[in-house]
Amino acid sequence: MTQSIVSREARIRRALEHLRGQTTDEYDEVTPFGPAEFTDPAVAARERDRVFGRVPSIVAHGSELPRAGDFVTLQLPRNRVIVARQRDGGVKAFVNLCRHRGALLEDQEKGRCRLFSCQYHRWSYDLDGSLRTITLDSTFGEVDRSGLGLVELPCEERHGFVWVIDNAEATDIDVAAWLGPEMDGILGEYDLGGHLCFQAEGFDEPVNWKIMQDAFLDGYHVQYAHPNTAGLHIHTNVMAFEDFGRHCRFVVPRKSIDRWLDEDPGDTPLGRYVTETHFLLPNSTLLRQPDHFELLTFRPHPTDPDRSRMEMRLIVRDVAESGLDEQKWRSRWEKNWKILLAVLHAEDFPLLRASQAGLASADAGGMVLGRNEVANQVFHREIGRLLS
Repeated sequence: MTQSIVSREARIRRALEHLRGQTTDEYDEVTPFGPAEFTDPAVAARERDRVFGRVPSIVAHGSELPRAGDFVTLQLPRNRVIVARQRDGGVKAFVNLCRHRGALLEDQEKGRCRLFSCQYHRWSYDLDGSLRTITLDSTFGEVDRSGLGLVELPCEERHGFVWVIDNAEATDIDVAAWLGPEMDGILGEYDLGGHLCFQAEGFDEPVNWKIMQDAFLDGYHVQYAHPNTAGLHIHTNVMAFEDFGRHCRFVVPRKSIDRWLDEDPGDTPLGRYVTETHFLLPNSTLLRQPDHFELLTFRPHPTDPDRSRMEMRLIVRDVAESGLDEQKWRSRWEKNWKILLAVLHAEDFPLLRASQAGLASADAGGMVLGRNEVANQVFHREIGRLLS
C-alpha cells in the first residue's frame, strides 16, 4: 500500500478505537464566542475585505466550463463576477461590469459565447477581457482602449477547482501556497480534475455564512438534527482529526463499520466504512464519500450579515469509468442528488434559519465551542487570524 493509504487506514482505525471507547479527538480548550460574529455589519465588512479580498476560495469545478467560451456568473462577497474558459484552455475571472457606463455585462448564470457584449450600448469584450468594440467609435472620441478592458480578478484552476481572490488589487494568486504542502498533496492524490460536476445548485438563505459553514463541520449534531436520515448511517461525536493550520481533515465512521467493533479487521481496507471531511479555509467543505465527492461552499452576502449563499456540488467519475451504462449511471446520481437536497431543505436550512433568528436577540449572551467540536474550532481560529 502507498503511504497515503496506510495513513488513511491508520486514521480510520483510530476512529474505530474512539467508537469502541466512546471517545473522540479533542481540541485543547473550550472556546467562547459571541453573537456579534454572526450579526454585526462591521464584522461582516472586515470579513469581505480581509478574508475574501485576500485569499483564494473555490467558485466552480473546472468541468462546469468544459470548452472555450463557456462562462459562469457569480455574486462574490465584494464583486459580481464572470469566470470564463479561455481559448488556450485556462480560466480568467472578471468583474461583471461594462467599462463604458457600468451596466451589468452578463445576466445569465451560465452560457457560452465568442465575446461579451453589453446590452446597453453594445460595447464588446474578448474572452480575455480586452476591449474589442466601441460602437460608433467615430463619434465617441479618443480613449485608451488598453485601459478599458474588463477588470480582472486573480484566478487559478488547481485540483479540478477554479479559485478566485475577490479583489482586483490582489496582484497574484498561488493556490498551492495557500493550501500548504499537506492539503495540496492530499487534493492532488484525489485526481479531482479527472472527475466531473454532475450537478451544482446554489441557495440564498437568511443565515450568516459562518453558521452555514459551522453546520457542515459539525459531527456533534448528527443523531439529533438528522435522526431519520444521516443519523441512521453516520456515527455522532466520533472523529479522527488532522490539523494542518489553515485547513484540516477528519474521518467520521459510518454505522456500517460496527461489524468490526468486536472483531479485528486485520488487513481489510476500511475506506468504505467512513466519510472523510476536508475543511478548506475560508469557506469550503469537501466530503469524500466511498464512491464520490461533495463540495459545499458558503459565501457572505455583499452587504447583509444575516444572509449568505450556499453552493452544493456533486462530483463523480465519468460514466466511462463507472462500469455502468449511461442510464444507470445517471439514475444513480440523480437519486443521490435528490436525497442530498431533501435533507438540506427539510432539516439543515430550517434549523440554521432559526439559529440566525435566535442570535438576533438583544440579550443572546455568550456561547461556547466544545473541545469535541474540533473542526469548528479550527475554522473560527483561522478566520480570527485572517481578521486580525
